[in-house]
Amino acid sequence: MGLEHVMDHEVAALIRAQTLSASPGTRQGAVFLSYAGEHALGWIALGLLGAAFNPEQRHPWFRATATVLGAHAVSVVAKRVVRRHRPSDPRIQVLVATPSHWSFPSSHAASTTAAAVAYSRLLRRRWPLFSIPVMMTSRVIVGVHYPSDVLAGALIGAVMGRWVARTRPVSGS
Repeated sequence: MGLEHVMDHEVAALIRAQTLSASPGTRQGAVFLSYAGEHALGWIALGLLGAAFNPEQRHPWFRATATVLGAHAVSVVAKRVVRRHRPSDPRIQVLVATPSHWSFPSSHAASTTAAAVAYSRLLRRRWPLFSIPVMMTSRVIVGVHYPSDVLAGALIGAVMGRWVARTRPVSGS
């Protein structure tokens, strides 16, 4: 299976995702997530709020927040190394502007996954993990990433978030 054949499958999957998510509400939600996840700012803000409202866990919250920023940075560097262009097939609707022309890996998926993994550990709750497939899907719905872009971004975020999650939260006194 050649690279061109793989790209054909990726384009077809992206078009299919957009077709299945054609409702205005779904698309508006995906656009909102795009803005909320831009440059990992929403996740960084949540981490800083965690540090502010949980003073006994301040250091682990700062470390988790730094890891979110780190996952974002790793994905941005990887984009510049790989230099894969964003989807450009005329059948794909692009619903948001992007800060660069490079798509692989998805920085939104990387920072979201790092945040979900690291923050769920600090919160001792699994529900933040739900944000991972939601953000991954939204990046395909808005037409700015191929499925492999979001999978690679999520892998970066999972590795980095898990590294932080290995550090145990400070137990309360």
